Amino acid sequence: MKITFVLPTLGMSGGLRVVAIYAQWLVAHGHQVTLVSQPHAQPPWTQRLRGLLSGAPVTAPSSRSHLDGLGLDHRTLATPRPVLDSDVPDADVIIATWWETAEWVAALSPAKGTKIYFVQHHEVFAWLPQDRCHASYRLPLHKIAVARWLQDVMARDYGDHDVDLVPNGVDMSQFFAAPRGKQARPTVGFLYAQADFKGVDITLAAVAQLRQRFPDLRAISFGMEHPPADVGPLDFVYNPAQDAIRDLYAACDVWLTASRSEGFNLPAMEAMACRTPVISTRTGWPEEAITDGVNGYLVNISDTAALAQAAEQVLSLPDADWRAMSDAAFNTVRHSDWDSCARLFEQALLRRVAPARA
Repeated sequence: MKITFVLPTLGMSGGLRVVAIYAQWLVAHGHQVTLVSQPHAQPPWTQRLRGLLSGAPVTAPSSRSHLDGLGLDHRTLATPRPVLDSDVPDADVIIATWWETAEWVAALSPAKGTKIYFVQHHEVFAWLPQDRCHASYRLPLHKIAVARWLQDVMARDYGDHDVDLVPNGVDMSQFFAAPRGKQARPTVGFLYAQADFKGVDITLAAVAQLRQRFPDLRAISFGMEHPPADVGPLDFVYNPAQDAIRDLYAACDVWLTASRSEGFNLPAMEAMACRTPVISTRTGWPEEAITDGVNGYLVNISDTAALAQAAEQVLSLPDADWRAMSDAAFNTVRHSDWDSCARLFEQALLRRVAPARA
């Protein structure tokens, strides 16, 4: 197949990482893949001038992304604008990856391929034009969703009952850890992100409560944004190399994720691959995968006390019981490999392309 992915601005998001994995796999299995993305918007000259005058120069956003160094056919538009027919090759299938790209793909000619919407979240957020976001899911694009809850939303809210499910996987050659006992010092970990829906404010409040029970508690975090100085004691790693992240997961007794909304939650799966139990809000993949007291705990959204209490339960386990929970976390994801997921993704594309070729 000839396949085109239409992308927003690139970065280090989990959603783009999934696209990069599938694009690589599809190329390796004989398909021709093109990726078209938006450029990073430059700060306006007035903002840059104010930065220079204040002694704090404004720099352009980082251009680092999960597509770097993969050797894929990636094309970036010269200016931020909708993708047009002239920007993409004729193909068998063209895939939107974000609500705005769905609008663009829907407007392209049939020669650009069967139109697919790869749904990795229900992208209706307060800072976006919500009417257009909702409308994007009603466009005549076949959907592939990464989680059952997204399938349910597409059916319940948009009347679309024909949505393929292709869950994400985990690279067990990248995310792994040897069987272990509890840390000598109680340790929790979490991903730091400033977006409100990630719920880091709840996580930090829970960590503060945990310190009342465990005064020597260690908190580990990583992310693409620096936390403020007043968050309390925190071992934070900015923008770690992908191969270093497993050591951060494996240094924890429990991984916390307090998202208010989550499409899938790859870090939760990666933490489990590194034998770390996960405490999560009832969002995304963790809601489908976590069994209370077995491989972690589920708590309600924005419930700081419940998050702290569940973490306390895990941290207080006898070593043998913690090892059993650690093993259960690992067993939850040990067969969720990317090769199987990519084959499901390929099959979903082929099913939609076949009628168009007939």
